[in-house]
Amino acid sequence: MSTRSDIIRENADGSYDRIYCHFDGYPSGVGATLLNHYTDPAKIDALLQLGDISSLGEEIGEKHNFDHRPIGVCNAYGRDRGEKGVECKHYADAESLAAMLKDSWTEYCYIFRVSDGKWYWTNNPSPTWFKLCGSAQRATELLTAEVCTRD
Repeated sequence: MSTRSDIIRENADGSYDRIYCHFDGYPSGVGATLLNHYTDPAKIDALLQLGDISSLGEEIGEKHNFDHRPIGVCNAYGRDRGEKGVECKHYADAESLAAMLKDSWTEYCYIFRVSDGKWYWTNNPSPTWFKLCGSAQRATELLTAEVCTRD
């Protein structure tokens, strides 16, 4: 069984870049890994450059056998299994991102805001109800969420 998630970066120009992650998308899985290991914008960029991933590791890692992933590294469909069409997707604005999320089969989405350097999350398909990590606090708009903390 998998818990699917979207990993998204909100760029300074209001556009978005997104990849899909198949496993462990819940806040204590992908959410905690992003919060604790993906705070450097260059590392987030390297993650997005992998395209869609099967699983998120603490490190990006190097190309490896998809079926024998080294512990702690990302397992990428393109890099490690040679799949095509799994590249990072670009969305011009919040409306186009929201339209994609509405039709997405993911359970969670995580957004890194370049403007403040912080991660935000929500359960999908309700991308307008963001939550503070560890609580049920809600925000009423897509990008006015509370920030994730290590509490």
